[in-house]
Amino acid sequence: MKDVYNASSWLVDRNINLGKGDRTAIITGHEVISYAGLLKTIYRVQNALTQLDVRREERVALVLNDEPAFPAWFLGCMRSGVVPIPLSTMLTGNDLGGIIDDSLARIVVVSGKYAPLLATIQRAAPHLKGAIIVGDESSDAEFKVFNWHEFQDVSEAPVADTNIDSPAFWLYSSGTTGFPKGTIHRHYNLEATATTYASSVLAVTQDDIFYSAAKLFFAFGLGNSLTFPFSVGASVILDPAWATPRGVAETASRLKPTLFFGSPGLLASILDAGVASDSFSSVRLAVTAGEALPSEINKHFSAEFGFPVLDGIGSTEALHIFLTNRPNDVRLGTTGRPVEGYKLMLLDDENREIVEPDVPGYLHVSGESTAIGYWCRTDATKNAFRGEWLRTGDVYVRSADGYYQFLGRNNDMIKLGGIWVSPAEVESVLVEHPDVLEAAVVGGYNDDGLETSVAFVVPKSGKVIDEAAIEAHCRSRMASFKRPRTIVFVTELPKTATGKIQRYQLRDQLSNKGS
Repeated sequence: MKDVYNASSWLVDRNINLGKGDRTAIITGHEVISYAGLLKTIYRVQNALTQLDVRREERVALVLNDEPAFPAWFLGCMRSGVVPIPLSTMLTGNDLGGIIDDSLARIVVVSGKYAPLLATIQRAAPHLKGAIIVGDESSDAEFKVFNWHEFQDVSEAPVADTNIDSPAFWLYSSGTTGFPKGTIHRHYNLEATATTYASSVLAVTQDDIFYSAAKLFFAFGLGNSLTFPFSVGASVILDPAWATPRGVAETASRLKPTLFFGSPGLLASILDAGVASDSFSSVRLAVTAGEALPSEINKHFSAEFGFPVLDGIGSTEALHIFLTNRPNDVRLGTTGRPVEGYKLMLLDDENREIVEPDVPGYLHVSGESTAIGYWCRTDATKNAFRGEWLRTGDVYVRSADGYYQFLGRNNDMIKLGGIWVSPAEVESVLVEHPDVLEAAVVGGYNDDGLETSVAFVVPKSGKVIDEAAIEAHCRSRMASFKRPRTIVFVTELPKTATGKIQRYQLRDQLSNKGS
């Protein structure tokens, strides 16, 4: 029988047992919460789960902003052996309902801002039994809806007798078909990211203050704003607002973080906004992930604000960064070297390992933070999880001295601001327009070298559509990050003899246009 191990207990109870109960765990715009205070709120969550008859290994969906309720519910669920599923607050009610229906979660917890989505979520996920709103908002959903303030029991609750391999939480990852996949992580996976990347690369300590523009529902943000600070008894700044260049700079100037996490696109926007150079004076390191960081942005940002910017790559399936540059070892234009504790290899089209340098191959990673598979997606699991190895979907080359350079992806997925977007999903919305015959969406790059999305649209015969009409159509039907950034009207799409769209030709058109 395996020893009892619970990720929530490792992150919070352990700090209190080490005498850190009075240390600041969470900083928000109007309150400071200690580790002891956080544990009481975790008890409150556990007692609420008992009152709602949520049982071990059942799922609870979380549609929560970066606010104290997020770590309380995420950790409270795991402490009781219940499985939390953080979901993107950027999604529509129909999108959220479809994912919740797939997960079979019976309870959903939402920030007050998203209470109006509950009726739509319920229609898409009819098995839901109830919802909890964090705030005073109400909902016209037909199932039972509670407000979080109705649950006040903070009496001590027990730690479930889970082990390192027990299911802990799910994160939904987009797939090539457009419908997300439930990625199943075990209890030990969180600690595995803290004792590798956070420890060996960031050298985190209890004196650090973490500030992440990437939100907690992302795998990247979950590590930055929960796993890493709590692993050492440090503090985290939580801000429910979406990151803007000046907003981020103001928060950093006021609350003095030592570590800052954001996307390459945000760093470019901060530079473009011309914020004061001393805005990040307390920061010792910045970290980017989600898409490749262009060298020019890295050089300019580091020079402007006076600290290294570490570009890395992780994934929902691997939970956090496994390949990265380091504070005293930044090689521009590369993603650096493997994080201690992870193994990497490149394979060719015949699944043979590439050992010689500078030869492109498909990147595979092996490490203790890797998920165990996808929920009810056997074929996808077999394709991605291969024994100890995870196929990332990225194409890289490795230099003779061990540095990895990103070349692209081996499928048609697009990553915008660090978020995966499925072309198939966007195309399905585009062709819903009554005047659109066909559409194809591909990834391109803007003038800053950041990935963007371009929609090639074929109007129906005799129809003329302007870009504003397409933008309005998309705005009413999908989340903002999924909408194509550029619309190109064409008379036909390049296709194979069997009718498949030749996306590479569209990408070539974009490359030739920019050259």
